[in-house]
Amino acid sequence: MRITPQTQTRAFWILQIGGWSFLNLFSALALKGMSTSFVLFTSIAGTLIGIGATTPLRYFLKRKVNFKNPQIEDFVRASIYVIGAVALYALLNFLIGFTYGKLGPEISEKELIFFKSYNSVFLLIFSSLLTVAMWAICYLVIKLLINANQARIERLEMNDTLKEAQLNTLKGQINPHFMFNSLNNIRGLMLEDVDRARDMLTKLSEMLRYSLTSNSQNGITVEQELDMVRNYIELSKIQFEDRLTYEESVGKDSKGVQIPPMVIQLLVENGVKHGLGNLKEGGRIHLSVTKKDQDLHIEVRNTGKLQIAKDSTQLGLKNIRQRLKLLYGNKAQFELKEESDEVVARIDIPVL
Repeated sequence: MRITPQTQTRAFWILQIGGWSFLNLFSALALKGMSTSFVLFTSIAGTLIGIGATTPLRYFLKRKVNFKNPQIEDFVRASIYVIGAVALYALLNFLIGFTYGKLGPEISEKELIFFKSYNSVFLLIFSSLLTVAMWAICYLVIKLLINANQARIERLEMNDTLKEAQLNTLKGQINPHFMFNSLNNIRGLMLEDVDRARDMLTKLSEMLRYSLTSNSQNGITVEQELDMVRNYIELSKIQFEDRLTYEESVGKDSKGVQIPPMVIQLLVENGVKHGLGNLKEGGRIHLSVTKKDQDLHIEVRNTGKLQIAKDSTQLGLKNIRQRLKLLYGNKAQFELKEESDEVVARIDIPVL
C-alpha cells in the first residue's frame, strides 16, 4: 500500500509525541525519592524539550537531505543538522533546569543533587548526544523503510503498466491476423454466392466487434469465445466446404469460466491453417473444454502433421504463449504435439 504524505505526517506526530512522552515518563518514574511535582515536571519538560529539539531536525532532514539517492554531501549535511539538534537539546535542558531551580518550588536534597549532576557540562552533552542520535537513527531507519516500500510499489506499478502495454500490443496483433484470412475467403465467395457472402460478412463484422470490445479486457467467458470460434469456422468453410468438420465438447461448468480473449480461436485457426490447410482431403477439428478442480483444460485436435512452414511467423502461437505468461506466469501450461495422425494443442490455466 502506498503511504501518502498526509499519512506520513500523521504517523510522525503520533510517534513523536508518544515516543517522547513514554521515554520521559519512564525515566521520571525510575527516579526514587522524588516528589510528585518534580516527576511531573521532568516528564512534561523532557517531552517538550525532545519535541522542540527534534522537530526542526526532521524539517531539515526531510527537505535538505536526499534519502533516495544519498551522496557524501547529504551525509555531511545530516551530521551538521544532528549536531545542531544536540546543541539545541542540551541548551533547552540547561535553561529549563536552571529556571526551575531558580523560580520553581523548593526542591529536596536528592532533587538538587540530580539537577547538579545532570547539568554538568560533560553529562549534559553526553546525554543530549546519545538521546538525539538515537532519535535520528530511528527516524532514518523508518524513512529508509518507507522509501524502500515506495520504491517496491513503484516497481510493481511499473511492471503492471508494462504488462498491460504488452498485453494490449499482443491483442492488437490479432485483428489483422484473422481479418486478412477471412476477407480473402469472402472475396472468393462473392462471385459465386452473394447471399452467403453477405452472411459471412455479417459474421466477420461480429468477430470484429467482439475483437474490439474484448481488446480492453483481459478476460471473457468461454461461452463468448465459442461464439467467436463458430463464426471463424463458418468463414473457414467458404474455403474448405465439406472438407472441414468441426466438433466441440464443452462442459456446462466451463462456459462461465474467464479466459484470455481469442485464445481458443487462435488455437482453432492454427489447426485449420497449418493442419487442414496442407491436406487435400481436409480433416477434422475437435475442441474440448473441461473444468477439473481449479484448472480449465482446453484441447484442440486437428487432422494433420506437426509441420510448420519455414516462412511461417507462428504469430498466433507466440501470441498465446506470451499472453499466458503475462497473465498467469508459471501457473499456465501450453503444449503442442503430434499424436498419431493428429496435432494436439493443450492449454491448462487456473480458474480465477
